[in-house]
Amino acid sequence: MAYEIPVTQARAELADLINRVVYGGERVVVTRHGKPLVALVSAADLERLDALDASAGEQLAGSVSAVRDMASVSRERQRLGMTAEHLGPDLS
Repeated sequence: MAYEIPVTQARAELADLINRVVYGGERVVVTRHGKPLVALVSAADLERLDALDASAGEQLAGSVSAVRDMASVSRERQRLGMTAEHLGPDLS
């Protein structure tokens, strides 16, 4: 769980908060009116988050590409008047 601190207090304790993140391995959530505003995380945590974002983006791009390919095949079948597909001898 992350340590939560109001933004007004965080301003006064920024150096201490940075030390808690860097040396203590903590994550700090700065709040305004009790709602999360920003988070202080280590550079290593940020790298992991960036890697997850990149991986999710690649998966999404692959999914969109696969759907686009399937839609293209479907449109081409309609254009050619094809209503059935041969699946091969062992895929009946």
